[in-house]
Amino acid sequence: MENIPFILKEELATWYPSSIDEKKRGVPNAEYVQLYERWSKGGIGLIVRYDSPKIKKNNITSGNIMLYPDQLASAGSALLHDNEDNRLEMFAKTVKVAKSHESVFIAQISHPGRQIQTLLNPNPVSAGDVQMNNRTLYAKPRPLIEIREIVEQFAITSELLYQAGFDGVQLHAAHGYLLAQFLSPITNNRNDKYGGPLANRSRIIFEIIDAIQSRCPPTFSISVKLNSVEFQQGGFCVEEAAKLCIELEKAKVDFIDLSGGNYENLAFEHKKESTKQREAYFLEFADLIRPNLKKTKIYVTGGFRTATGMVNAVKSGATDGIGLARPLSAEPELVKDILSGKVISAIKPTFDGITNMTLIASGVQIAQIGHRKEPSDFSDETQSAKLFASIAKCMAKRSNWTTIEKPGRPVDLKDFD
Repeated sequence: MENIPFILKEELATWYPSSIDEKKRGVPNAEYVQLYERWSKGGIGLIVRYDSPKIKKNNITSGNIMLYPDQLASAGSALLHDNEDNRLEMFAKTVKVAKSHESVFIAQISHPGRQIQTLLNPNPVSAGDVQMNNRTLYAKPRPLIEIREIVEQFAITSELLYQAGFDGVQLHAAHGYLLAQFLSPITNNRNDKYGGPLANRSRIIFEIIDAIQSRCPPTFSISVKLNSVEFQQGGFCVEEAAKLCIELEKAKVDFIDLSGGNYENLAFEHKKESTKQREAYFLEFADLIRPNLKKTKIYVTGGFRTATGMVNAVKSGATDGIGLARPLSAEPELVKDILSGKVISAIKPTFDGITNMTLIASGVQIAQIGHRKEPSDFSDETQSAKLFASIAKCMAKRSNWTTIEKPGRPVDLKDFD
């Protein structure tokens, strides 16, 4: 299944396959707005808006908003590069509903770098010229030379998001995206001021922070999503993450969201630990980072499924808060239900631990919420069987994956009615 392009897309933003209409891409639609309205009712303190949305205590982060029409994480990714087509209006509508129940709403912004499929862009850019392992789906990137332009676009997009009413932005420097490609010694083989030691490899991040601060007021929050470890020999390691976090605090970053891995080597992908072990997995890294910080807060995302695990993580002092992602697509009210004592853990799908399946399932649930339907409960064998059957049916129909006319998840939502 790893060789299937466009394995996950929630279809909640406009998509135009032709490069002629590419500037029309990425406008949030009514389903997109509905999704965040539903999440806002779930007791989330901080919502971070991105492609596979995630929550942190009582904040909402709007995820993985792209900077350029031809540089998307996937077909249908949200995009805010300018306001020529009044797209800011739909982002503002999303902000209004997301904050309607007192959540803080932050936009996660990103550039895919080399991590863009050839069908979307056959000429990707990256920190260096290191190609993705799957050369069938991903083209060899060219080392980025227009760094100043990229830095400025991050700032322009941030200013537009501020105008739309967002409370801040989160720079996505994890999971193999462009900023992570600069941080990693594996993908950054430059020999200029942006390559070599950590201070050089992280330079672009601090230039972006400076550019955003020059355009937005001090009340506009800036945070960073960062790999605590890259899980690859010679990659970005926890010692470097700890040093970088100290410098990010000096740059007045409000909080850092620690995760791990990249799309070629996902955390937990090959692991079969118990829930208890998985919930503690990133804490060992966070515990090496948080003691060095005085003002900047640390959140940990990845593996948390039980109320006990979340409480213990905060009580241990390793983290200031917990980030949730896939559990919220299955249970939009999970935070509220945990805080009220109604439930003590997240639903566990029958295929828990199979990364591709949980991602596809999450995409289905997100789309269902956007269409005002209750998300399927994949802890139920019957619902899981429907998912597997839908995938098999769609795969049989899609023998030719060389088109981007109708990208999307390899399932049909009608199969779950």
